[in-house]
Amino acid sequence: MAGRARDPRIDSAVLAATVELLGEVGYPALSMGTVAQRAGVHRPAVYRRWPSKRHLVVDAVADGLGLRPTPDTGDLRADLITGITTVVDSLAGTPLGRVLPALVADLHTDPELSERFLDRVFHPRRATTAATLRSAAERGEIRADFDLDFVLDALAAPLYYRILFGHLPLTRSVAEQSVDTVLASLRLGRTAPEQDGAQTSNPE
Repeated sequence: MAGRARDPRIDSAVLAATVELLGEVGYPALSMGTVAQRAGVHRPAVYRRWPSKRHLVVDAVADGLGLRPTPDTGDLRADLITGITTVVDSLAGTPLGRVLPALVADLHTDPELSERFLDRVFHPRRATTAATLRSAAERGEIRADFDLDFVLDALAAPLYYRILFGHLPLTRSVAEQSVDTVLASLRLGRTAPEQDGAQTSNPE
């Protein structure tokens, strides 16, 4: 007999409670029990969905950032700014932004958690931006001979650098500057520097 369908209301309540508690007690003090209590659900219901608080926080980050950030409207600059700005809106001055450095540290010591983060957050978001860049190249808005992986890294790197080190504020103007800097290197007529493995294929 098939099991009962997963109740999305419980998922939403638990994820919302997780973000609230991250803001109140921080990542180290977060526990599955307090999350269950705040969400108004039984602890086993939380453990059936997430085996640990690390897994729960990964999904909270995925939920907060969104998995399809970059649209493809035909205006590459506007589309990239829309996508990159989701990082600012979701992480600047928020519990998720404050917890990200600690979560990244956990990823380095837990290969299974790292794989979950890549599958749940990193690859889906990256794929939408890659598709938008390919579309722009196909319609001739940018040159086609660029290293897609490098461009994807370059777009987001300044924002995550500020989140991880906290040396400067994360603002929408940083997102726009990042996009404009990358687009300056992709304009038609510019010659790409020779790079090993330069390609525009799917980064995954």
